[in-house]
Amino acid sequence: MFKTKVTEMLGCKYPIIGGTMARISNAEFVAAICNAGAVGILASANYYSPEEFSEAIDQLKSLTDQPFAVNINLFPAMRKVDNNEFMDVLTERGVRIVETSGHAAPTDLSRRFKEAGMIWMHKCVGLRYALKAQTLGADLVTVVGYENGGATGQLDLGTLVLVPRVVEALNIPVIGGGGVADGRGLLAVLSLGAVGVIMGTRLLMTREAPIHDNLKKALIEASELDTRLVMRSIGATHRVWANSVAEKLLELEGEGADFKELIDLAAGEKANIMFTQGDLDAGIIACGQNVGLAHDIPTLKELFARMMEEATQGVKSITA
Repeated sequence: MFKTKVTEMLGCKYPIIGGTMARISNAEFVAAICNAGAVGILASANYYSPEEFSEAIDQLKSLTDQPFAVNINLFPAMRKVDNNEFMDVLTERGVRIVETSGHAAPTDLSRRFKEAGMIWMHKCVGLRYALKAQTLGADLVTVVGYENGGATGQLDLGTLVLVPRVVEALNIPVIGGGGVADGRGLLAVLSLGAVGVIMGTRLLMTREAPIHDNLKKALIEASELDTRLVMRSIGATHRVWANSVAEKLLELEGEGADFKELIDLAAGEKANIMFTQGDLDAGIIACGQNVGLAHDIPTLKELFARMMEEATQGVKSITA
């Protein structure tokens, strides 16, 4: 029932993409997502050299024989890397699916994607960005509504409006996300015309997610009201879990703090302490409003199978 253009193009069992999450989407977690029937995406921003990046891809290949993707990050505030060098690694390692995300479409890399015969997905938050990616030759575009965790852009469009608006304007398939936590969200996004869903926040609360149990428990206990939009004052709006660091960021923004002061507080190194040691106020973590829809910590296989069953039952209840 849920074979779509994305399952056909990417070769996955389910029309589900595991969203790229910095410091979380490592080889082990991505492989677990793929082995559970979705497409996981390795975060290239986790790696500091082409050699380290190559090792991660080799490790990923050793852990799964299912389709996977690799993200090339285009956010200027992230650690500076030479994406052309990372692209060399993708080509050398025969990576078949690449995702890009950031403040602009990769005009300089798009030609290389095509020359390498890769399937290129571009993730963005608005129609004009999606149209730009299409003109550059993207095979798929991913759009996420304002509900999502992480970068939200400046348009503040919800999934219910954004996804069908982009679907009706593009000639290539669209993956939609923002607020998807279960089969109801999967079915809703597919009904809007998308060929698949992308999800991140819900995957944090799975057995395989490489974050501390303290953090998983705190997220399970959070409600849909427990997120904050931070760093809007510097044009880098992110939706994050509402802990003390998020509140401090908002306080500093209200006082007119500069770019460096805010980025230092939001640094990924501090978040890593939260992830590995369970200190819930060490840093920030991207978190969507759908955190309030997560009530347990299943395995990825259990979660995806349950989502598909919920979506199937949803169709039956609508047509009954």
